Amino acid sequence: MSDLHQLLKLYEGRPAAVAGRGPDPVNRPMIRHWCEALGDTGPAYRGADAVAPATMLQVWTMPGLGGPAARSVALAEVFALLDGAGFTAVVATDCEQEYLRPLRPGDEITFDSVIESVSPRKTTRLGSGHFLTRRTEIRANGELAGIQRFRILKYAPAPPASRPAERPQPVVNRDNAGFWEGVAAHRLLIQQCDDCAERRFPWLPGCGACGSPRWTAVDASGAGTVHAYVVVHHPPAPGFDAPYAVVLVELAEGVRMISNLTGVGPGAVRIGMPVELEFQRVGEGRELPVFRPRGADA
Repeated sequence: MSDLHQLLKLYEGRPAAVAGRGPDPVNRPMIRHWCEALGDTGPAYRGADAVAPATMLQVWTMPGLGGPAARSVALAEVFALLDGAGFTAVVATDCEQEYLRPLRPGDEITFDSVIESVSPRKTTRLGSGHFLTRRTEIRANGELAGIQRFRILKYAPAPPASRPAERPQPVVNRDNAGFWEGVAAHRLLIQQCDDCAERRFPWLPGCGACGSPRWTAVDASGAGTVHAYVVVHHPPAPGFDAPYAVVLVELAEGVRMISNLTGVGPGAVRIGMPVELEFQRVGEGRELPVFRPRGADA
């Protein structure tokens, strides 16, 4: 065990946030915005007896832009130790949540957090560093409502590669092999349930609406609009030149697909932009479905 890791281990179990308080009670407007952004029309999230989607658990603890961070002295010291050792970059890696009771409009949110673990030094494609996990207990009106483990990597960025890195290859398995066979033939295939006619993407073994395992692959036109987007500046990713836009496209068939947008700078992307499909070669013998602006935006 390195001297730094021995020192970091001393902070395990110490508070990361004490007596934190959500800036707003659970409320219907935020629930509505969340559901609209995700396209979730579940009836449980509407009406007088509405509950918040369980996955909003962390949302109610966030201070907002420029708000005070509920960070303890111990957590600040851990970050200072890592920064001082050269691990100056940070990326969130995963989040685990446990739901103990529904959150309802009007619930007042409080929370406490501890530094649960700090890993030994690990080597990743981003660079070497330490994984830090915080365990947070979230309460509604004083009653434990959920537990969250949020893990980040504090790392020293790896030096630039001496030659251009190749874009990662898609993972092809038995559930999505038909989709990639369609891409190879310059077809964009989505699934349609044989029992309820619900269309879905990405490919799944069963229908999320009725549970039927029976489905047919149908061609999508490739026309759509930008439903949401993010412009990526950091961290660097193999095969991508930052900044670049990642878009969530709503296809004319009613399903949504994450892809890249070509033919326009990331600063020109906008919600509602009409787009159309094209196939982009990204390596020897490999193509990906991407989108480009159409109409007046082309």
